This record gives sequence, C-alpha cells and structure tokens, in this order.
Amino acid sequence: MLNRDDFFREVTIRICSSLDIRTALANTFEYLRRHVPLDILSLTVHDPALMAIRRVANIAADNVQLPEDIITIPKGLWKKLNDWRPTVPTIINSDRYEFFRLLAPFIQLEGNSKITVPLLIEGKPLGSLILCAQGEGKYNDAHLKLLATIASPFAIALANALSYEKLLKYSDRLLDDNRFLNRELTAQAGCEIIGGDGGLRHVMEMVRQVAPINNTVLLLGETGTGKEIIANAIHAASPRKNGPFIKVNCGAIPESLIDSELFGHEKGAFTGAVAEKRGRFERADGGSIFLDEIGELPPHAQVRLLRVLQNREIERVGGTRPIPVDIRVIAATHRNLEEMVTENSFREDLWFRLNVFPIMLPPLRQRKEDIPALTRYFMHQKSAELNLGAPLPLAPGALERLKNYSWAGNVRELENLVERELILHRGERLTFDSLAADGKIAHPAHLQNSGRQPGSLRLEDAMATHLRYVLEMTGGKIYGPSGAAALLDIKPSTLRWRLAKLGIEHGRQKKQG
Repeated sequence: MLNRDDFFREVTIRICSSLDIRTALANTFEYLRRHVPLDILSLTVHDPALMAIRRVANIAADNVQLPEDIITIPKGLWKKLNDWRPTVPTIINSDRYEFFRLLAPFIQLEGNSKITVPLLIEGKPLGSLILCAQGEGKYNDAHLKLLATIASPFAIALANALSYEKLLKYSDRLLDDNRFLNRELTAQAGCEIIGGDGGLRHVMEMVRQVAPINNTVLLLGETGTGKEIIANAIHAASPRKNGPFIKVNCGAIPESLIDSELFGHEKGAFTGAVAEKRGRFERADGGSIFLDEIGELPPHAQVRLLRVLQNREIERVGGTRPIPVDIRVIAATHRNLEEMVTENSFREDLWFRLNVFPIMLPPLRQRKEDIPALTRYFMHQKSAELNLGAPLPLAPGALERLKNYSWAGNVRELENLVERELILHRGERLTFDSLAADGKIAHPAHLQNSGRQPGSLRLEDAMATHLRYVLEMTGGKIYGPSGAAALLDIKPSTLRWRLAKLGIEHGRQKKQG
C-alpha cells in the first residue's frame, strides 16, 4: 500500500528538481503515472485579460496530443467558471455540475476523465493542477485523497513559475524597448530650430501654443520642409518630453504588415507570429507618436487609427481585448487630405479628427532669409560626418545663387546639394556654380554631352537629363531620406523602373560598366 508521506516526499523532490517548470512537471509526470491514471498533466491559471484558461505548463504521454495552451471561454460561461472556486481536489464531471456540461466542449471532457486540484497561496486561489486520463470513470475518491497531499508543493512551484515568467516578460520588454528606442528616438530637446526667428516664426509660435496641450496635431507642407523636426519640437516642449517619441513612415511599411507594425499582434495571430509583439502605439505609451505620410495609410488601418483617436485604445491583430494607450498623435502629410476625402481615398471622419490643429510649413522658396543659416549649418554638419575638417567660407556670389534657386525639394534638397558640393570641392570654397543665376539647374557639361541633344524637346530626354543630375547630386544613392527617390518625391521602385526604361545605368550596373 502506498504511504502518503512517501508519495508527498517523492512528488516534492521531483517538482522542485528544476527551475524550468516544464522540466520539473515532466519529472513529476512519470512518477504520478505509477500511482494514478494519467495521460496529460497541466498547470493552469485563469487569465482575465484573455478571458481564457491558460496552461502555464503541460506534459502528455507519448501517444497523446498536447492540448491548446490557451482555451478561450465565452463571456457568460467565464463568469460561472470564476464563481466556481473549489478548495479541495474535485473530479470534473458534467453530471455533478451543470456548468461543466456547458464547459465540456472547450476542455475536451467528453470521453476523458479529469481531476482539478486547486492551488492556493495563503488561502487565495492561484491556479489549478489538472490531471486527465483517456476514458470515462477513471478517477475515484481514493485518488482525490492522495492528490490532496501534494497541492502545496505544486502551488509553490506554480507561484515561482509565474513570478519567473513575469520577470522574463519584463526583462524582454525592457531589452526590446532599448533596442527599438535606440533606433527610433530622435530626441532633440533643446536644439534650436533654424529659421525659428525667421521664416518659421509663425510655425514656432503655433508650436509654443499647442505643445503644452494633449490634442492631435496635423503638420502640412511639401516634402522636405522639416515636418519631422517640428513634430519633435512639439514633443520636446510638451509635458510628455520624458516619454518616448516614436516615428512611423506610413508610406514605407508594406500594406500587409501595417496593422501588425502599428498595433502589434498576439502569438499565433498569423503564420510566423511565434510570439506576441507590441506595436508602435504601445511603444509610444506615455509619449508621442509621429505618423509621417498619414495619407498613405490603407483604409483598414485608417479605421483602426480612428479608434485610437476616439477611445485612446488599440487592439492587437488576433487579440480579443482593447489595450488602453496614453499617447499624443502628431500626423504629417504633403498630400491634400481634403481632396482625398472627396475622392473617397481617405476617411472623412478621420480627417475631422486629425484636422483639429493644422500647422502649415512654408516651402524653402518662401523663407529664403533662412537659406544662409541653413547652408552654414549643413556645411558644418556634413563636414563632420564626412571627416572633411572645418569647411572654408562660402565663395562670393554663392549665397545669391542659392537664394535664386527654386528649391523644389526644399530643405532636404539643400542638404543634399551641400553634401554633394563638399564631396566635389574638398578643401575649396563652395561656389554652388551648378545653380544658374536665373534660378534653374545648370547641368554639368558631361551630362549635357551624354549622347542626347541639350536642346531636345522630347520629354524623355528632359527626364533622363534631370534624373542623371539628381543621381549625381545624391552620389548615386536611391534609397533613404537623402536618396534620389525622396528628393524626387517618388517611390524607389518607381525610380528604378524609370531609370531602366530610359537606359540610365546606376548603382552596381554603373560600377560593372
């Protein structure tokens, strides 16, 4: 006859044999099978966030399939399950408890025998040890009395496992946040906005007005006018300045991934979702999120964003519960959203939510008084980045050429032009003689002699000449914020297609040639 003290000692030794609860449960499983019918052994908890029974660990016999880790329970049945709180081991039988008849399909009760051993810590329910054997009527009162002796060591093991699980989760989250924020944060608090006392006076006044408030801000303006810098200035001057500043280029994320990137996903939500992932909105909790190119959001993401703006909560892909987020939304676009609403490509209700406090950024051609300061700033910045030493003063007439130019690419184009000039004229004064006195592009001679007549009226010839010029200006770089595609305000794939169609070599093709 089995001695209960020996049984308690042997089970306790095995459940404490490893810090990994799954290994410890596997060690215990083999011993328990010698004394009670057993095909599946599980440690479970009731997870209110998921409204589900969650298996913290489980082990099954070799010929038995493991059950699902998460068993979602219908709302009405969930309340009954939580109200039923046994304090001693109990045979789960649909004949004894009505709600078990309703619960049977979810816990695979039909054709199986189950015992639940309540696990308590200081009298408070923590979880359950569930034993399952194939076939009905496998358990009796003798099994209940025997299992009652081992509730305490299993309760301690479950408590330790949950604490360790929580510690790992927070540790992973901190590491994840550290990696992510090192990439995404552009903390420039306290940095001076060039033109803040000049061509951006009106913009900076609006920034000072809106920064202390928590409302949504919409930044409007042409590509390259510095919308991200203004967004950062709003965040840095707000009460959220010590929180994260997460930036998202809505046009750079594939449509199939936009929901997962912005709102996160649960484990198993789709193929490849091997773990839960927090989206950009969750990462921005307590801070600000900058949604650049908001006009590029697909319709389904617009619906989700509207919910964020209305309720300040998100729902992960594959999730069943709302997650509250404390964020400030700053959006930006170079597109005419009002026109997009008319064309039914942008939601009208979302437009109204975003357009509470619009700020229009003027193009560089309308703030030419800032060009000298911007030019000198980029000269020093790019010289340091390229290890070129301190830049020499500008050549006479250089600033006039810059002021007379139309700047279709705005501040970004000026930045790229300064970098190009520094590379081409190392150790010399910058003249910017590639810009004609009449404000048009003065193409270098070798581009004009590229096999096409400079006076040709064909559109393809003019386009090819301009593309060659922009490629030289960016050093052949197509991708990225300072690449030719961004300067031309088109997608990199579109630019590559145009280059191939016009027979313009670039990148590796040019090197091989």
